[in-house]
Amino acid sequence: MQYMRSLPFRRALLLAMLLLMLSVQGGVAAAATQRKTTTSTPALSTHQLNPNAERLRQMVRSGQLAASVHVLDSLAPTTIVQFPLVPSGIKNAFPQATGLVTIVRGNRDNAFSDTITVDVQHMPPNITFTMFYIQFANKPFGNVEYVADLTTRGDGTGETIFQNIAFVAFAMDARNPGSSLDGIEGITSGINLEHMGMWFSSLQDAQKVLNDGTLQGTIFDGGNPPLHAGPQAMTDGQTAPVF
Repeated sequence: MQYMRSLPFRRALLLAMLLLMLSVQGGVAAAATQRKTTTSTPALSTHQLNPNAERLRQMVRSGQLAASVHVLDSLAPTTIVQFPLVPSGIKNAFPQATGLVTIVRGNRDNAFSDTITVDVQHMPPNITFTMFYIQFANKPFGNVEYVADLTTRGDGTGETIFQNIAFVAFAMDARNPGSSLDGIEGITSGINLEHMGMWFSSLQDAQKVLNDGTLQGTIFDGGNPPLHAGPQAMTDGQTAPVF
């Protein structure tokens, strides 16, 4: 009889212990969820931490920068943009050729140069090309600035890395400097160079690769002898600026 009377008490005790265990487990799960949420929060604020990147995204949306420009996520003050190069003079012979330009801009308080990387694939193998900033992506090209060389490997791939001012590159005629408001670092004197093109460094290479002996040299190659460079091979191909 004593055993039978103690059963309700034992059941109540077991039930209380079970409820306590469930409460503890629920608290642990809630704490883990809170830690997980706290850990993932910084990723959501990446855009908020870089107002310059958001400004460039807005320029793409409004058409001030070409739609082909991609602004990468980055922590301020670093800003990273990318845009593709497409075949121009080599389009018929190498229609699959591709290029990707990456421009990294750091803190202007410490450095004034941008770091530019150009990667290409499916290009003519073992050929040297010259890189130019240009006023217009296609003919007549306008003002131009030589910036680097790129030599492909035997498999048609290649890359080059160089440093200079890209985001506010411009050409000036001291006789008639003019001005431009496109740059964010003040008024530039002259014509903004906001496109990129790639030319054959050698006219003979271009004639051989493209199987066309009638090709003419490039008038602004700046080399010796004159007109020794070949035609344009790649371009960003955009009407709106890419940088």
